[in-house]
Amino acid sequence: MSERIYMSSPDVGDLEEQYMVAAIRSGWIAPLGPDVNGFETEMAERVGVDHAVALSSGTAALHLGLLGLGVGPGDVVLTSTLTFAATANAIVYTGAEPFFIDCELESGNMDPALLRQALEQLIEGGERVAAVVPVDLLGKAVNYTEICAIADEYGIPVLSDAAESLGASHRGNPAGSFGRASIFSFNGNKIMTTSGGGMLLTDDSDLAAHTRYLATQARQPVTHYEHTEIGYNYRLSNLLAALGRAQLSRLDEMIARRRDMRERYRELFAMVEGVEIFGGIDDASDNFWLTSIVIDSAKTGWSAADLSANLLTDNIESRPIWKPMHLQPVFSGARAVTNGNSQLLFGTGLTLPSGSALGSSEIDRVLSKLRTFSGATV
Repeated sequence: MSERIYMSSPDVGDLEEQYMVAAIRSGWIAPLGPDVNGFETEMAERVGVDHAVALSSGTAALHLGLLGLGVGPGDVVLTSTLTFAATANAIVYTGAEPFFIDCELESGNMDPALLRQALEQLIEGGERVAAVVPVDLLGKAVNYTEICAIADEYGIPVLSDAAESLGASHRGNPAGSFGRASIFSFNGNKIMTTSGGGMLLTDDSDLAAHTRYLATQARQPVTHYEHTEIGYNYRLSNLLAALGRAQLSRLDEMIARRRDMRERYRELFAMVEGVEIFGGIDDASDNFWLTSIVIDSAKTGWSAADLSANLLTDNIESRPIWKPMHLQPVFSGARAVTNGNSQLLFGTGLTLPSGSALGSSEIDRVLSKLRTFSGATV
């Protein structure tokens, strides 16, 4: 069988090796060190916020961000239903209840009208809504202008789950700069990676300090180990931060390669009736993390599942757009405000290989397979 083509494999090379070797030779092998400090400074500057805290995962950043906002047992947190489970899991870690909000059809991002509906419903019922956690889907930022304005009306803080959107923007402002705080993920399949890792970003100095405190086991500043509350082992290691610094220096280059891949798909599917590039035609603010298509099987004569199965015959990875959280068995009892859009996208959407590490032969192989199956004439 042909070698596997992944949707978004890590894009690392000589520069990353140089940064990692330098970190090892520096002797800073323990969890914290100068590369952690440098990575935080460089990321904060890139996003335009005052503080960045490097953590072991995007999930850890969500968890600590929620705790820093005072979220706890008995609270309700409103979040996007079209997301990866980590978003909802972090809410559950705090003892709060996730309440899911459906999406706009074009972007897959949280529908502001449904957010308002849910807030009115919950507040009229006397419930405490402790936070809103919108999710930037597949590299396209949420409509923060409306989402933040609605949350502000009710005095509710926003924690932006920008795990997938580093390098994207909304109305000229970078993803990661919205709300009381934002988080990034540097998992292996993200636009840039530290193997595993994440970051919390904020202009709130107290929130940043509290996050650092909790992430290092909530140790009190005394010579012996003293703890007055539960902490977590959530800091990013100095070695992985070195990898992140190399990756960050290449971010724009990697985004450009993903943009080129999307344009190749757009050109191909322009000749196929019933297939559209997910997210619309406005790519100016996107980071192109993953390219998905939406398929109208009544027009194509084949479904997303059919195409995925065909790609698999040549060992090419593809995947449906996220299964909505309100349809996940683990959250079967959760409350939600839905409009059917997330379920429709789950059934008709397919994510294709999009990574910046794809070589020319791999790209040609993917496009050839798609062209043959779909009947595209380009």
